[in-house]
Amino acid sequence: MATANHTHFRLLARADQQAFLELPWGLPLEEWADDLLVQAKRGIGRHVVRFVQLNGAFYALKELPPPLADREYRLLGELAQRAVPAVEGIGVASERKTAHGEELPDILITRYLEYSLPYRLILGAAVLPAPEASIRAALGELFVRLHLAGFFWGDCSLSNALFRRDAGALSAYLVDAETGQLEERLSDGQRNHDLSIAEENLVGELYDLSAELGRDVVDDPVAFAEDVRASYDQLWSELTEDEVFAPEDSSKLEQRLNRLNALGFDVEEVELVSDGSEVRLRLQSKVVEPGHHRRRLLRLTGLDAQENQARRLLNDLTTYRTQLNRTTKAPVSDAAAAGRWLSEVFEPTVAAVPVELQPKRAAAELFHELLEHRWFLSERAGKDVGLPAATASYVDQVLRPAADEKAPLLGSLDDA
Repeated sequence: MATANHTHFRLLARADQQAFLELPWGLPLEEWADDLLVQAKRGIGRHVVRFVQLNGAFYALKELPPPLADREYRLLGELAQRAVPAVEGIGVASERKTAHGEELPDILITRYLEYSLPYRLILGAAVLPAPEASIRAALGELFVRLHLAGFFWGDCSLSNALFRRDAGALSAYLVDAETGQLEERLSDGQRNHDLSIAEENLVGELYDLSAELGRDVVDDPVAFAEDVRASYDQLWSELTEDEVFAPEDSSKLEQRLNRLNALGFDVEEVELVSDGSEVRLRLQSKVVEPGHHRRRLLRLTGLDAQENQARRLLNDLTTYRTQLNRTTKAPVSDAAAAGRWLSEVFEPTVAAVPVELQPKRAAAELFHELLEHRWFLSERAGKDVGLPAATASYVDQVLRPAADEKAPLLGSLDDA
């Protein structure tokens, strides 16, 4: 396959191949013209990475040695099939040669994760987008989800993860999978080794960022890394450990499942083993599935949101349904209430935000922040100020001065 300037390359891509064909694959990424690229917020990496916009979508391009690019592309595809939060692998440009026949590294193409923030923009910001503890919790949960899927990361670091706002907290996504390997199931030794690597990397990165900024970004980098491990251990235990109870205490099963749902996980099946005097409840990690609230919200409304966002929206939907039951004096089904809430509450509220400001937040996050702002105003006023007034205040006081997080624009550490 050749382009007009007679460079050679092979392109494997799931997206718009015609748009990709027009890129200068016969040049090293570092030599691509500025007018082809968009500047993006990102962490520190060992490889050359550039960002492009094609037909309205943003993509990250990373140069890698030939075997690694294809391997990472395949790994990202497997992770997507296992519902692991990771960037989406779009394709690989391989067998690249310059116009003079010189061989070039392959390029891995991934879709840019909209509304995402690298840790440097979060911890380096004057005002954090979420409590620092949520970063640790998000990393711990990401590790749990990777390990449940049988993925050994091998090089976990803050630079290899991205974060999205999630209803006052953060959700973490894997960005770099080149050192990873996928197994049917990880041993305890593999999991502990992966976590040890992560702790060491996290401490080093936090010290490096503090030195760069000339100030502490966390109180204690070692404690930060230990808290990530503690968050992981607690969630892993809840999702995988056996529980023993007396046969007559069957409520233990319901309590355990309710706790898992509250954490955002579903269990497809449980195994109960009884010897007459006690019952042992066993959860198979392969059937513990994340996204309990996300799936319920999607089923009821068609909205796709982060887990905490979904929980927040479902709470508002429940309140709305209770009000409907009271005013109609008849039970309203989940489906009927969800349809009315979507058309009468959610969609009009989001539409009331000026179009030019809507890209600053994902719709679910925007609605959550607006509900929080309404609560704040109502507490101060001593009465419910209502959604219209809260929306107008939120737009002017919160959203208008906020940074745009949808597109990968270049920003200073204070922009987050």
